[in-house]
Amino acid sequence: MRVLVTGAKGQLGSDVILELENEGFKYKGLDINKLDLTDFQSTRDVFLEYMPDVVIHSAAFTDVEKAELEVEKCRRINVDATGNIAMLCNSINAKLVYISTDYVFSGDSAEPYEIDSKPGPLSVYGRSKLDGEFEVMRKTDKFFIIRTSWAYGVSGKNFVSTMLRIGKKQESVDVVSDQVGSPTYTADLSKLIVSMIKTEKYGVYHATNEGFCSWAEFAVEIFRLANLPIKVNFITTDMYPVNVIRPKNSTMSKRALDINGFVRLPHWMISLESYMKKIAYEFDDK
Repeated sequence: MRVLVTGAKGQLGSDVILELENEGFKYKGLDINKLDLTDFQSTRDVFLEYMPDVVIHSAAFTDVEKAELEVEKCRRINVDATGNIAMLCNSINAKLVYISTDYVFSGDSAEPYEIDSKPGPLSVYGRSKLDGEFEVMRKTDKFFIIRTSWAYGVSGKNFVSTMLRIGKKQESVDVVSDQVGSPTYTADLSKLIVSMIKTEKYGVYHATNEGFCSWAEFAVEIFRLANLPIKVNFITTDMYPVNVIRPKNSTMSKRALDINGFVRLPHWMISLESYMKKIAYEFDDK
């Protein structure tokens, strides 16, 4: 089985590559410096040359705030390029894994979102990822759409690395406490993705680490594990002005994973500890 991975140098893509290697898959990794996915002809040439059996499409325009200012660029990458990839997958009978997001929902629900819950994106980014889902569903049948949230990994910038950097410079930090979700370690998500591509259990899935917390609670646990005596000030969203609205509730039901026999990801606290050990942060022996 040959696997083509877009966004291969990103947080998720790099962990997917490692998991494919561990599982003995043949793969080809693509990143922006090797291929502009918005160039249809070049993308088509790569597909026809490599003829993958599976495409894991993890490349995306993910800067939520910048997307509000660069709408056209965001949609070219997240919608148009995704549609082209879906069409190419269909033409060569390849499976497609499309990585989506909790941002397709409004966050107004009092309960975790189901895979068929009504979408309601509040941002340009969220709208573009939802439209990317529609492109996938319209243009190919052999797809896995995986919605995840609050991702972090060894490669790239993320909330954990940001908190650790701040923790070395400040004695306290203000963090939003009224947005709730599930932090997701990309190494865990990669294992699930690779297990999925071995099957034909196509459809939409929600995949995050188990449990949930607020961003402020997430920060508290990061500093605890890193042995950094940083005070976390719990603030509300309206006290942290930004140019984009984020979902208040990003929790999502894993029922589809259970129904199809896929193993849920570990609890977010367990995975955060694994991540911190991997990046060589020392822990208290107590």
